[in-house]
Amino acid sequence: MSSQTHIGSSGVAIVGAGLVGLGWAIVFARAGLNVRVFDHSAELVATLPDKLKQSLADLERFGLIEGPDEISRRVTYCDTLENAVSGVGYIQESVLERVDVKRGLYEQLDDLLDEQTIVGSSSSGIPSSAFTEGLSIAPRCLVAHPVNPPYLVPVVELVPASWTLPQAVDQVHALMHAVDQHPIRVTRELQGFVLNRLQGALLREAWALFEEGYCSAADIDATISKGLGLRWSFMGPFETIDLNAPGGVRDYANRLGGLYLDIDKERTDPQPWSEELISRVEAERRQALPLGSLGERSQWRDRRLMGLAAHKRDMEAGE
Repeated sequence: MSSQTHIGSSGVAIVGAGLVGLGWAIVFARAGLNVRVFDHSAELVATLPDKLKQSLADLERFGLIEGPDEISRRVTYCDTLENAVSGVGYIQESVLERVDVKRGLYEQLDDLLDEQTIVGSSSSGIPSSAFTEGLSIAPRCLVAHPVNPPYLVPVVELVPASWTLPQAVDQVHALMHAVDQHPIRVTRELQGFVLNRLQGALLREAWALFEEGYCSAADIDATISKGLGLRWSFMGPFETIDLNAPGGVRDYANRLGGLYLDIDKERTDPQPWSEELISRVEAERRQALPLGSLGERSQWRDRRLMGLAAHKRDMEAGE
C-alpha cells in the first residue's frame, strides 16, 4: 500500500454482512488487507464462511484469484461492533437501506471511532447527510456505493456530504484504486447518485414500453443483453455515440439530437409503477424463472460476470 492508502493498512471493517457486505469483504481480503466483519444477526454470520469459500472457489476457477484459503484467513468474524471497528482505518457500512437503521449505527460509531477512521456507506440512494448530521464523525463519512457484487463489478460511487472533508474523499479514492475498484467522484449529493439515475432512466422507459404493449419483458431484456449491453460492457454512452457517427459526438448530436428530444418530450408525466403493471411483469418473469430458482440464477449471473471479468482483464492487459 502506498502512503495515500494508509487508511486500509491497519485493516478494514465491514459492518452489515449481507450480499453486499460479504462482497466487500472479498474485495479487501483479495487485495491483501485484513478484514473484520460484523453483523447483528448471529445466524447470518454463521453462514458467511461457507458463502465466502464458495465465492472464492468460483473466482479461482475463473483464474481471477490465487490462494483462496489465504484470502479466507484474512477475514475475521467479530461478535461485537466495538471489536470489529477498534483500530481500523476504514469502515465499509452495508446495513439495511433505511435512514433510522443507519442513523442508529452511526450514533454508535460516533462513540467508538478515533479521529482518523473514515466511514464509507454502501447506500444505494440515501445521502450520508441524512444519517450523519451533527455527529462528530460526520466530516469523515461519505457514500461509497458499489454495484453488486463489488468484487466482480468494480465501479464505486464516492459521494460526499457538504461537510465531508476533501481529504477523506481523496483517501477513500486512493484506497479503492489500491483494491482494484474503479472509484467515481460525484461532486455533491443528489437523489439516487449517478448510477441509479442512469439505470432509472432506462428502467422508466422499459416499464413504459411494456405497459404500452410495444414489447414483452423478455424482448426488452434481450434488447439490452443482445444489443446495447454488449457495447456497454466495455464503453459508456458518450464513447458509444462518439464512435457511432463519422464525425464523432458532435456529428451524432447534430444527426440524432432532435430524435432524442422528441422521445424525451413523450415522457413528461412520470407515474409510479402500478400494482397491475408490476403484476404483469412479475407473471412473465416467474414463468421464465420460478421464484425458487432466483438464487441459482444469481449464481449463474456471478459466474458469467467472472468470465467477463477474466476477459476484460486479458483484453486490458493487451492494450
